[in-house]
Amino acid sequence: MPKTLEDETDANDAPASTDRRAAASGPRLVWLIGPALVAGVAYLDPGNVASNMTAGAQYGYLLVWVVVIGNVMAWLIQYLSAKLGVVTGKSLPEVLGERIGNRWGRRAYWLQAEAVAMATDIAEVIGGAVALNLLFGVPLVWGGLITGTVSLVLLVIQSRRGARPFEFVIIGLLVIIAVGFSVGVLVAPPDPAGVLGGLVPRFEDANSVLLAASILGATIMPHAIYAHSALARDRFAPRHRTAARSIPTSRLLTATRWDVTIAMAIAGTVNLCILLLAAANLAGVEGTDSLEGAYAALQVSLGPVIATLFAVGLLASGLASTSVGAYAGAEIMHGLLRVRVPLLARRLVTLIPALAILALGFDPTLSLVLSQVVLSFGIPFALIPLISVTAKRGVLGRYANHWATTGAGIAASVFLITLNGVLLWLVFTGA
Repeated sequence: MPKTLEDETDANDAPASTDRRAAASGPRLVWLIGPALVAGVAYLDPGNVASNMTAGAQYGYLLVWVVVIGNVMAWLIQYLSAKLGVVTGKSLPEVLGERIGNRWGRRAYWLQAEAVAMATDIAEVIGGAVALNLLFGVPLVWGGLITGTVSLVLLVIQSRRGARPFEFVIIGLLVIIAVGFSVGVLVAPPDPAGVLGGLVPRFEDANSVLLAASILGATIMPHAIYAHSALARDRFAPRHRTAARSIPTSRLLTATRWDVTIAMAIAGTVNLCILLLAAANLAGVEGTDSLEGAYAALQVSLGPVIATLFAVGLLASGLASTSVGAYAGAEIMHGLLRVRVPLLARRLVTLIPALAILALGFDPTLSLVLSQVVLSFGIPFALIPLISVTAKRGVLGRYANHWATTGAGIAASVFLITLNGVLLWLVFTGA
């Protein structure tokens, strides 16, 4: 894989013979891959499905460019998050908890981060509940409870068995997600001219801006930024490396770049497939503004097998992503407030909003889309601190960002904040 600008600095500063000896005795590159694939599940949660399906059904190929740009920005953001965990042995919430000296400022930051985690959980639990309803006729509230319970089991595996078994389970679900959401595009391919036209950045109306913000909120997820640094820390923390079996940081960062590239390639492809599936087969079809309607329309247009695979992918998406979301929420609380809440208690508390929405009969798909808009507004609060701390030599030493990396991160932040500002203006002016 090509070297980055940070690699050039590392190559000049680190003794080459030491790195070569350590690398030769270290594990193969493939065994260092995994944290990004787990964090990448957050990019394939039910909120992504709802946002991309709605965008494709309502606007055809119009917002293809949003998915592509979002995925490019996500690569940079997730790499920086993982680099922070690898180099410092701390998660982003832990670093911010140390750097925010004011107790009330730290609590205020935690409140917005916790709200983002709650919005994430709403999307993931509702998605799992809808999938169980489509596949087995399970009532939505009971489906939400089942989804939450399964996520708790997966979290227990992570806490008791360690990072690697948890990764294997989540990656297995990731394979199911990829198959479930991609097969339909192979059966009914999109129009190539329409796809190319969708790469031209533009909007059609205020609702298309809302959906663009929703897609970005579902693609660049704040809780994934927090979680990835913690996942990388759990696997590669410096304090866990002994002198005899030390793995050079430069080698870990090389593995991390491969890890993030593979994870974002999978997530980007699947997200694009979801939008293209809807654009090619559901555009203009009545009733496809909901997941249930899209499922019914897929049954009619592509047959029950494709529709069932779609529902299975949605279920795997809800189960996997809600586990990662709960992990991120626990890390946010621990890092910022230095408080650890038992997993069962935290899982029950974060389930309440999603179950309340299901019990009160709100439209599940609309709730999913709006939850992604909330996530979009939480992005700057995670992204700006991430860019800031990874640019500081006092935090990352010689692995601090090159000026070009920091510039790219600032550009991504400005783009996201501007889009959210436009969205607010459209909402409050009634446009």
